[in-house]
Amino acid sequence: MSNPQQLRYSKEHEWLSATEDGVATVGITEHAANALGDVVFAQLPEVGDTVTAGESCGELESTKSVSDLYAPVTGEIVAANQDVVDDPSLVNSAPFEGGWLFKVRISGEPDDLLSADEYTAFTAG
Repeated sequence: MSNPQQLRYSKEHEWLSATEDGVATVGITEHAANALGDVVFAQLPEVGDTVTAGESCGELESTKSVSDLYAPVTGEIVAANQDVVDDPSLVNSAPFEGGWLFKVRISGEPDDLLSADEYTAFTAG
């Protein structure tokens, strides 16, 4: 399992892209997708919602369990991936591409996000 080097990661297994005009894309990692099993339902934050780093902002339901989705940063939701709502299996098949979850205009970024290498070491432990 490889974690793209250009992304940053949370200890709750979300990834965050570099910001473009203050907006970053968020998804869950391949590690999390594998641990969840087949995702069958996604409840994502809605455009206009404000999310707070470390707090629940939605959920993913799999054939195994229901898991909270945590915001890796604080900000306002500017897009939610309707493709994932319509076809939650994208989270499993393409967690770093088509399976992204939402885009957020960042107003506050925590200092505990991990690099790809740090995240790989964290999940290996």
